[in-house]
Amino acid sequence: MNHAYIDQDNELENGDGAEELYERNRFVVTKGQEPIRIDKYLLSKIEGATRNKIQKGIENNFVLVNNQPVKSNYKVKPGDAIVTFSENSPESHEIVPEDLPLNIVHEDSQILIVNKVPGMVVHPGCGNYSGTLVNGVVGYLKRKDPELTEDKLPRFGLVHRIDKNTSGLMVLAKCEQASFFLAKQFFEHTVERKYIALVWGDFEEDSGTVRAHIGRHQRFRKIMAAYPDGDHGKEATTHYRVIERFGYTTLIECKLETGRTHQIRVHMQLIGHPLFNDDTYGGDRIVKGTIYTKYKQFVENCFAMCPRHALHAQTLGFVHPETKKMIRFESEIPNDMKSVIEKWRNYAAVKNIQ
Repeated sequence: MNHAYIDQDNELENGDGAEELYERNRFVVTKGQEPIRIDKYLLSKIEGATRNKIQKGIENNFVLVNNQPVKSNYKVKPGDAIVTFSENSPESHEIVPEDLPLNIVHEDSQILIVNKVPGMVVHPGCGNYSGTLVNGVVGYLKRKDPELTEDKLPRFGLVHRIDKNTSGLMVLAKCEQASFFLAKQFFEHTVERKYIALVWGDFEEDSGTVRAHIGRHQRFRKIMAAYPDGDHGKEATTHYRVIERFGYTTLIECKLETGRTHQIRVHMQLIGHPLFNDDTYGGDRIVKGTIYTKYKQFVENCFAMCPRHALHAQTLGFVHPETKKMIRFESEIPNDMKSVIEKWRNYAAVKNIQ
């Protein structure tokens, strides 16, 4: 059987969870450094790097010296400030093609846009080696062209991910050029990403911003935590806007400025509004409202209607790697979230608690 290969990093939640798959490294050339080619210099500085990857990164303007792109033969000198964008994915795993149902929103020679269903892991790893989105994409490509062999399969790449139980839009690159071009946009925060979320509680304001570093929990390493003082993790910024109020819950839109693992979920927990039915960050219990039997039964019925955290990646916009024009995609809220939103809307109207 033919296989494709894809890189993956050390993941959370059964191989799914991190948003951006590229990270930044910064180096300042020290005094006394002899003038050597920048590709050779970076080879000694970046763990796991290869000269080929470094040179390709330089070709795609993923290496900046004093905020300017350079050529591979540039020779570093003391005081140079070097910034690199590098893959955060050291391991490789075989991808077995599978015939899986996929909702492909758009496809061309450079990219695939997929509307991921909740419950589907994005790529193999950590105990999930089949049934993933990527398995389905490889199977789809082979069905389109049965003559594809391992060495001819497009080296498509993930430049971002969404959580297993988050639904919505994802872009995959079908070639290396597109992968670099898209990854740079994600890293530079120029990609438009909007999510719809149902969260616990009401907001005093109609909009706001959460800024707090996000990193692995210091004690429970399989989950993430917010660090408002910036003493751990990486900077993260989420902008939110109230769409509709239901008294005990609120429907909001979240716009990501950064893309950290579980960012919206962790930030909403931090400000006291965990996502509805988020069993990792405290949303799978009654957070707001009474504890009377009828209300408890109502909430449990809502949990049953939407048996996952209520988060949907609705909008995705970016500059196309070939046309260099801005394109934007929208995705409808899936039925499980629609149903629970309508149930809360009716409850709020009857109880007059909006």
